[in-house]
Amino acid sequence: MDLRIASVRVRPLDAPLRAPFEIAGGALERVRNILVCVRLSDGTIGWGEGAPFKAYDGETQAQALRAAANAAGWLAGFPACRHRLLAEELASRVPCASARAGIEMAGLDAWAMSRGVPLWSYFGGSGTRTSTDITVPIASAETAARLGRAIRRFGVRSLKVKVGRDAESDAERVVAAAASARPKTLILDGNAGYCAGEALKLLRLLARRGIRPDLFEQPAGKDDLDGSAEVARKGGVLVAADEGAACAADVLRLAKARAAQVVNIKFMKCGIRGALETARAARSAGLGLMIGGNVESRLAMVCAAHFAAGFGGFSFVDLDTPLLFAKDPMRGVRLRRGGIYDLSRVRAGIGVSPRHLRERKDSALRGRPQHQKCVGWGRPEPTPYGCSGRRFPERGRFS
Repeated sequence: MDLRIASVRVRPLDAPLRAPFEIAGGALERVRNILVCVRLSDGTIGWGEGAPFKAYDGETQAQALRAAANAAGWLAGFPACRHRLLAEELASRVPCASARAGIEMAGLDAWAMSRGVPLWSYFGGSGTRTSTDITVPIASAETAARLGRAIRRFGVRSLKVKVGRDAESDAERVVAAAASARPKTLILDGNAGYCAGEALKLLRLLARRGIRPDLFEQPAGKDDLDGSAEVARKGGVLVAADEGAACAADVLRLAKARAAQVVNIKFMKCGIRGALETARAARSAGLGLMIGGNVESRLAMVCAAHFAAGFGGFSFVDLDTPLLFAKDPMRGVRLRRGGIYDLSRVRAGIGVSPRHLRERKDSALRGRPQHQKCVGWGRPEPTPYGCSGRRFPERGRFS
């Protein structure tokens, strides 16, 4: 059957956070993402999520909604199996990266559901499990210590701490979180907030306290290749490029300048096909792999977990943001104790769909019965931020 996209629908995906999530560029008070629904010509439905984050990439929910809605018209009739062509068309016609990612994700989920292919297999089949770190945002040292204790109780031994504001206060936060979490792996994330001198000052302050990070993510501005290279050279730490690595061409530029030893892959920067190309470029350049995201629900995070497990070779995994949600809008694969994503029971697609579909009576949106077979994941489990998986009330219909 020549499967084609029959329709694309988009709506806001709003959810409260347990607390504001703050990084060097600003804070997110509430999740304001987009939810994309792609229906194929055989009736199969796929789901995708776009996660704009103004403090990180300058994109807003309004921009993402507008971009995705504009694309919906010309996407009708597009071949469902032409994933590369779809990504190329989106890149040339949709200016908002998070909107492109949500559309690609929904289209790929729908195609994989129709073919009975789990996405970990589509991405390479290297494995079905991956484990994530948990992030401490910019907060007081007291809050960082409390979160560190909760992270340790949750069985996670990989800790990431947001920095990038002020070396002295950032050092206190890192020390407090590390002392209580006692991680095996410690990652710092500057989110392009530092210059090289301030990043090196932070490393010196931590060294005096006996702390040596395993990775320093974006320790200088995204275009400051010399600064990042200086941190790697003088700081004696692996440097990961995040904001500075939005595509495969960026990776080659970073490798040539020796400005990074690891590349953070994110769907919200370059879409799914772009993420594959970026990961392949990093691997061919001899750079290590990390995967992350913006503040995303289980839908986008589990899709990224499929990518990390299936593609393989990811030394650093940062897919913990579903734990930040005060109410969970999704059902399906869940982040388990120890930070584990186990994808082995997913029979097709992502294995996650919007929770409100259990109650929706509109058969045109209720979707794919075969998906129901892989989502009986039991009761919610305690997390470092409380109990996950609480019911999320439906907030309006698709536009």
